[in-house]
Amino acid sequence: MLRLLATIRKEWLLLIRDRGGLALLFLMPLVLITVMALIEDAPFRDYQELKFDVLTVDNDHGRLARYIKEGLEHSGQFTLVDSLDGKPVTQEDAVRLVNAGDYKICILIPKGATAAIVSNANRIVNDLSKRMGLPAVQPVKSRNDSLNVLIYFDPAAKKAFKSAIHQALDNFLTQVETDLLLERIKLQLHSKEADAADTFAIQLKAVGLQEQVTGPTKQINMVYNSVQHNVPAWSIFAMFFIVIPIAGNMIREREDGSLLRMKLIPGSYLALLAGKMLFFVSICVVQFYLMTLVGIYLMPLLHLPRLVLGHSYLPVFVIALCISLAATAYGILVGTLFKTPNQALSFGAISIVILSAVGGIWVPLEVMPPAMQFIGHLTPLNWGLEAINDLYLRNGGFAQIMGNAGKLMALCLVMLYLAARVEKGRMS
Repeated sequence: MLRLLATIRKEWLLLIRDRGGLALLFLMPLVLITVMALIEDAPFRDYQELKFDVLTVDNDHGRLARYIKEGLEHSGQFTLVDSLDGKPVTQEDAVRLVNAGDYKICILIPKGATAAIVSNANRIVNDLSKRMGLPAVQPVKSRNDSLNVLIYFDPAAKKAFKSAIHQALDNFLTQVETDLLLERIKLQLHSKEADAADTFAIQLKAVGLQEQVTGPTKQINMVYNSVQHNVPAWSIFAMFFIVIPIAGNMIREREDGSLLRMKLIPGSYLALLAGKMLFFVSICVVQFYLMTLVGIYLMPLLHLPRLVLGHSYLPVFVIALCISLAATAYGILVGTLFKTPNQALSFGAISIVILSAVGGIWVPLEVMPPAMQFIGHLTPLNWGLEAINDLYLRNGGFAQIMGNAGKLMALCLVMLYLAARVEKGRMS
């Protein structure tokens, strides 16, 4: 016990005497989280609250155009532009502006589109009437060519954006065609039996659509924003950066003979190692909660969203402890493998940067290519981030984090075992 406490006191004295190390461990992560949240706030807002100016060329002036315009405006993501400089937008102007990238999308509704839909509805009603033995009285226009609502996209528009617009417009077309068809059916029934039709109504939609939460009734209505991503992500990055002071201290101890003198003191070397781990694990946990306080109290002062925590506080501490153990074990392994501070510090810093980039710390893993997503799921930083997201965003508990916590603990034990084998080989 005395060896363990002496090791903790030694590491504490080394840390407080190294002002640069203190800044690296505490001040730099605060600055990093704040800067990254500010930088990525606009892209996250754009992703969630994306709005577009849509050029509309209405050559029909019928119900179809009205349905499309009302539907797009109701979504809140589109602003319809049908005139420029006080003049109606023409097809030629729209194509030129969209091709130049001034607008992302243009919708052209051809002349006679609503009339074509009405004629098609009448044709269906007449066919049904004939099958029921009723007279076909609805007028039908004869035309051989088919009309299409034309969509022009900016050549740089993404495929997902095009698919979403296609789906929305297809829904509007289906809605107006269905409404007109039901109107024609009611008219036909009214002409056959006026008294009964006065109280007759057709409701086509028997099953609706309603969004529900996936978690318990106390689920938080969460919006995934820059703060919710950056605070946990860069906190894990800062915790793994503990590799630099750990590796640096271990190599200096070997170079100046301190490690040899400590090994000559009676007692187990495991007590020295346990004291070192306990000290730096505590530092990592303090880092994590300090970053959390930044997300809760400092971010709103910078006009950023407030970090929202889940309802399970003890599992948060457990996963923070697991991340700290994995980060500390990685630092011990690096400090054991390399012989000079330059080698250890360079490898440690670069490896953490690479693991953070691949593991979804810089950007969410979902936006990466499938191959990179597969690799990212194998990194300890991603295990920690996924566990925190399970707690903060999905309102999970111990059951949800056990898998990732187990992987972090297993990795910690493997790295400590490898470090022990290397150190044993060096001693022999």
